[in-house]
Amino acid sequence: MISAPRPAELAAMEGREALRKERPAGPLQDDRHDSGLDSMKDEEYCQLVKELQDIRLQPREAPAWPQGDPPPHAWAQQLTEDGDTFLHLAIIHVEKALSLEVIRQTAGDPAFLNFQNNLSQTPLHLAVITDQPEIAENLLKAGCDPEIRDFRGNTPLHIACEQGSLRSVSVLTQYCQQHHLLPVLQATNYNGHTCLHLASIQGYLAVVEYLLSLGADVNAQEPCNGRTALHLAVDLQNSDLVSLLVKHGADVNKVTYQGYSPYQLTWGRENSSIQEQLKELTTADLRLLPESEDEESSESESEFTEDELMYDDCLIGGRQLAF
Repeated sequence: MISAPRPAELAAMEGREALRKERPAGPLQDDRHDSGLDSMKDEEYCQLVKELQDIRLQPREAPAWPQGDPPPHAWAQQLTEDGDTFLHLAIIHVEKALSLEVIRQTAGDPAFLNFQNNLSQTPLHLAVITDQPEIAENLLKAGCDPEIRDFRGNTPLHIACEQGSLRSVSVLTQYCQQHHLLPVLQATNYNGHTCLHLASIQGYLAVVEYLLSLGADVNAQEPCNGRTALHLAVDLQNSDLVSLLVKHGADVNKVTYQGYSPYQLTWGRENSSIQEQLKELTTADLRLLPESEDEESSESESEFTEDELMYDDCLIGGRQLAF
């Protein structure tokens, strides 16, 4: 038995309030940036929901328009002050059925599907941030570009790896075009991190293993200091991650731009098991800590500073002092 629907305005207001309460705190919230949720007045939001709901009344077999031409819907031309389209907002508000319908009706226009808001987020970014793999799958099938970066230089796959969502990672890699897969795996964000780096930093072993199975470069180095995922694993004292990376061919003799091997980073750390794992695999010359410039310079300097030098030629009253 189907109950009578409530007025659209009431349902919209209640749904909006629920979203405000359910939005997660922390890094995920920082990345989500629900740009359309709080920037609109209540009456504007209610009107938007009504217009979006009207989309469902259109024929299911509506023909797609020629690729490149603007979509024949007025709502497809509208933007919020944050640069969000109707599709952005439908995904932000977790309106699954509505999002799928908008994707269906705009499948012939990649410009609309790949449109970036003021934070350079595409609908695909938002589908990953809000953990809606089914929406992400439909966006990819409709022609969304998984290589587009947001304002932090993150592709949707970067975000999925940082969140540890294996399902989203799987969808993004399975349903993207084959020519997109390797570039996305190799891409670095504006901090110089690949997807493998982000998954390693967060300690998501299942995501790390899956990325490596797809061909992610286990020895990729951060451009800032040259650390690989193995260096990061040592820094984080994650012995399970160290074992996994070594199992998948991580180069234990790869050094950072300062010349440090992963083994050398184990010195002074509490986890001795990591040191034991890497010791026998590391060449002898990369087991010893390299001498620092300070140590080298101190060896060549005199024992005393200029003000502290001992003198043996002091004369008082014409007589040499004895020390």
